[in-house]
Amino acid sequence: MQSPVNAAVAWINEQESHSFELTGVLDTEAALNTPLGEPFELGLVLCDGELCTRQQIKFTPATDRYSFNSTEEAARDIPPLLDPPAGVRTSWLTDVLEKHEFVLLLFYRGLW
Repeated sequence: MQSPVNAAVAWINEQESHSFELTGVLDTEAALNTPLGEPFELGLVLCDGELCTRQQIKFTPATDRYSFNSTEEAARDIPPLLDPPAGVRTSWLTDVLEKHEFVLLLFYRGLW
């Protein structure tokens, strides 16, 4: 999967005019269980300096390469912008605290 993931990162960098580096791949089990030649999705954790983001990408196999599309997802427990702008963390934490008795926050490489 390394070759298609690297190509997807290059595609994202071209689309968004960034220099993102891949720091993590999510949802690999589902992608590995997808029949050969069928489209699959992966979550890519990308960082460009201090900015980190998660992007869900659909990989569609073609004859000698892949085509890529960003996909929209339902709201996740962890927002796609891993380094949230001011105010996002507070509202997220408030929403989670309404569902649970307590919350343990762990910060790791931009993921909170």
